[in-house]
Amino acid sequence: MSGTDVRVPVRRTAAERPRIPVVPGFARRPAGGAAGRGAARAVSPKAAGKALRLAVPRAWHSRLDLPTDRPDAVRAVEESNRGRVPGLTPIRVGRMAATPFAFLRGSAGLMAHDLTGTPVTGVGAQLCGDAHAANFGLYGDARGNLVIDLNDFDETVFGPWEWDLKRLATSLVLAGREAGADEETCRRGAYDTVGAYRRTMRLLAQLPALDAWNAIADEELVSHTDARDLLGTLERVSAKARKNTSARFAARSTTDSDDGGRCFVDAPPVLRRVPDAEAAAVAAGLEGYLGTVSEDRVPLLARYAIHDVAFRVVGTGSVGTRSYVVLLLDHRGEPLVLQVKEARPSALAPYLPAAGFDVPSVEHEGRRVVLGQKRMQVVSDILLGWAEVDGRPYQVRQFRNRKGSVDPGALAADEVDDYGRMTGALLARAHAHSADPRLLAGYCGKNSELDEAVAAFAVAYADRTEADHAELVRAVRAGRTAAELGV
Repeated sequence: MSGTDVRVPVRRTAAERPRIPVVPGFARRPAGGAAGRGAARAVSPKAAGKALRLAVPRAWHSRLDLPTDRPDAVRAVEESNRGRVPGLTPIRVGRMAATPFAFLRGSAGLMAHDLTGTPVTGVGAQLCGDAHAANFGLYGDARGNLVIDLNDFDETVFGPWEWDLKRLATSLVLAGREAGADEETCRRGAYDTVGAYRRTMRLLAQLPALDAWNAIADEELVSHTDARDLLGTLERVSAKARKNTSARFAARSTTDSDDGGRCFVDAPPVLRRVPDAEAAAVAAGLEGYLGTVSEDRVPLLARYAIHDVAFRVVGTGSVGTRSYVVLLLDHRGEPLVLQVKEARPSALAPYLPAAGFDVPSVEHEGRRVVLGQKRMQVVSDILLGWAEVDGRPYQVRQFRNRKGSVDPGALAADEVDDYGRMTGALLARAHAHSADPRLLAGYCGKNSELDEAVAAFAVAYADRTEADHAELVRAVRAGRTAAELGV
C-alpha cells in the first residue's frame, strides 16, 4: 500500500445521530430509523385499515336505507335547478328524462342525500363527487399525447371515498342495462369495478410513494385491468379525440369578421353570441384568471388576443350553468378556445356532516374545482385557472383539448366489465393522491367481500334510479315539469 491515509468509516450510534425535528407537512419519522426497523412502532396504516373492518364490516356496504326525508325525484330536480339560467332548465330536464343513466348523471346531489344513510369508514379522500362511468375520458397533455383519467370535477370535495366508488358502480349497472346487457352482466360490471379499485389500491400500497403517485401509465392500463375486449373501442375514441381540437371547433363555429379577425356564429340553442357588454365582462374576468395559472404559462397566453365570446350550453349535469367559450388567436391566426364555466357549490357539500365530514370553507368555487382536479389527476390541463365575472365564480380551462370519451351506454355486453375494471383502477389512482393507499388497501382486503357488497348496493340503487327516472318522465308527460327533449 502507499502512504495514503486510509480512513475506516465509523458507524454512528443512535445516540450520535443528528436529531432532526418533526417538520410540519411531512410524515413523522418512525422509531428505529427510516424504516422503523428494530424498534417499537405505531400501528401501521395497513393494520389501521384492517382494524376498520371491525367497526364497519365490508358486508355492510350492501345496505341501502333511504333517509326518511328523501325528496321525490321531481322535487329533487327542481331544487337542483335553482340558480341556473331559467330558460335552459327545460333542456336539462329533457336530457335527464332521456334514460335512467342520464337521470343519474344529473342527480349527484340526490344520490349524496341517499348515501348519508349508508355506512362509511370515516376515511376521507378528494372526491370527484360525480364519478359516474361517463366522467372518464381522454384528453391531451402539454405535448399533445393522450391521457385517460377522470375528467369532470364540478362537484369535487373532500369526503368519504365510498361515495365515489358506489356512484361509479351504480353507473355501470345502469349503463349496462342501457346497452341491453343481461342483469348478470350488469351486476358483474359493478362487481369488477370494485374489484379493480381494490386490487389497484393494494398495488399502490406496495409501491414507493413517488412510484405510486404516478403509477399505472395509460399504455399499461388495459393490461393491468385485463380490459382487452375494450381495445377496439379505445382506439376509435382515441382517433376521434386527436381531431377534437380548438382549431377544429373554431373552423366549424366561427367566421371571418369585419375587422379581419374571426367571430362565433350563432347555432341555437347550444351556441349563441352575447351582447358586447356581456362579452366585455367575460374578457375582463380573464385578467384575474392570468393570476391563477402557473406563472410559466402567462407568456404563452400573452401571445394570444381575445377576438370573441359566446355562450355555450354544456352537458347533462351542468346544463343551466353559465358557460362561455372565448376565441383567442395568435399572430398567425391560429385559434385557442378557452371555456369559462360557472362554478357552483358542490352538490355533495350539504350532506358531508351526516357522514362525519366538515363542510369545507370555500374561498372561490372555481378554485375548489381546479385544485380538486389537480389533486386527483396525474396530468392536468396546463391552462387550468379560475376567474370572476360579474361577481360569479368561474373555472377556466382549454376547450376541446383533444378530448374523447367512451359512451358507456353503447358498449357491447362483453365490454361492460372491461370498462368497469378500467374506471375502477383509475378511481383508485385518483383517491390514492389524497388518501393513504395503505390504509384503504388494509380495509378493502384481499378477498371479494367488498366487491360483492358494493355490487349488491349498485343493483339496488340502479333500481331506485330507474324508479326516479320513471317518476320524472311521468311529470314531463303530464306537463307538470317543463322539458325540451332531444337537445
